[in-house]
Amino acid sequence: MALRLVVNMRAIKGKGEEFSRAFATIVPGVVKEPGCDEYHLLRSIEDADRFVLLERWKDSKSLDDHITLLRSKPSPYAHLREGNSVAERYEVA
Repeated sequence: MALRLVVNMRAIKGKGEEFSRAFATIVPGVVKEPGCDEYHLLRSIEDADRFVLLERWKDSKSLDDHITLLRSKPSPYAHLREGNSVAERYEVA
């Protein structure tokens, strides 16, 4: 069953552009991962430091493998993120 992951993130105040550029460095690799159907970072028009990451994965195993892979290497944007990300998983109907 396909899954949608919606991740809300906030950059440190005034670092939205830098956060966006740093995040963009991981996108080419992620979209090549098995089971990745979509991986898009959206930036708020009202608040340039607020982001939503929209992901779509073929199944929960693909998503879990992706998360394991991300956690196994240093993040190029973590130092620019304010607080923790909030992620929600949705079943694609």
